[in-house]
Amino acid sequence: MSTKIEKLMSTNCVTATLQDNVYELAVKMKQHDIGFIPIVEGKRLIGVVTDRDLVVRGYAEKHQGSEAVETVMTPAPVTITPDTSADDAAELMAEHQIRRLAVVQDEELVGVIAIGDLAVRDKFANEAEAALSAISEQDHSNQLH
Repeated sequence: MSTKIEKLMSTNCVTATLQDNVYELAVKMKQHDIGFIPIVEGKRLIGVVTDRDLVVRGYAEKHQGSEAVETVMTPAPVTITPDTSADDAAELMAEHQIRRLAVVQDEELVGVIAIGDLAVRDKFANEAEAALSAISEQDHSNQLH
């Protein structure tokens, strides 16, 4: 059974609102060393902005730093709920070719999951499986003697 996202997601999310501008988003990304910012109204998720959005929809289109967040925002982004399995989240990321997903419950942002969070889970799962396999082989060889 796959781990639920609520056990892997980050809950301390840096967010922005429609009152922020493109420059302020870039500063937040730099300050917090992140490339993904959920855009909220209160706690309700209304969109997301990635570092790529800032480049492609913002600066490459010659928009100024004072440009509104809506100019670069992806409205109605792909989201998951906290009880989504890690396997399903990974499939969704692959299907939509995205690296991060906002986690919402009742339309409110409750966390963010990144592909790296899933990779860490898989690494531990693979290590645990290898360790269990080695232990099983060792037990089996001891029984033969």
